Amino acid sequence: MTEVLLIRHGETAWNAVKRLQGHLDIPLNATGERQAAALGRALLDEPLDAVFSSDLQRAYQTAQAVAAPRGMQVLVDRGLRERCYGAFEGMMYADISQRYPQAYAAWQARDIDARMPQGEHEAETLREFSQRVIQTITRIVEQGRYRKVALVTHGGVLECAYRAAQGVGFAHPRDFDIFNASVNRLQWCKGRLKLVEWGDVSHLENLDELALDEIDR
Repeated sequence: MTEVLLIRHGETAWNAVKRLQGHLDIPLNATGERQAAALGRALLDEPLDAVFSSDLQRAYQTAQAVAAPRGMQVLVDRGLRERCYGAFEGMMYADISQRYPQAYAAWQARDIDARMPQGEHEAETLREFSQRVIQTITRIVEQGRYRKVALVTHGGVLECAYRAAQGVGFAHPRDFDIFNASVNRLQWCKGRLKLVEWGDVSHLENLDELALDEIDR
């Protein structure tokens, strides 16, 4: 069995104004940096065998706050990236529906095979994204090298893992929170994920700012 701490990155300026990031590489803002530092302090006594991160800097900065105080290196894995949203990336959520009404409707309907228009990057369908996420987590934990591992990543990745652990498909509305800098505990046992604890942000209680939920419900 492997314990998995699935962690969403700290807040970015784009999170704060509801601008879609996807594969665009946006750093933490000052609030996110404070959240990451608080996260690192909270996890300092956890016996982690490895800290993995998406290669996008908002996740990597958060992972560094966990790894550096322990004298550990962050292991970067591109498979932990957020979903690619194509032309939606960089846009305010409120503007997407106006510019791309049909694609926006398919996105909101959670059409698992819908592909957004191409932008700076080619978009992933929800099916492609979910398969990438679960394959990446499986590849990491099935190495058999880790008893407890932290994976620092993105809101969409957390959603895929939660649904896989709970056996809930994407047709079901998202009725669970995905907070910035949250700690979400799962177990990998007998070839599947099992949910243990979700959405822990108790380490952020002494900060002035509330952790934002992932906006895409």
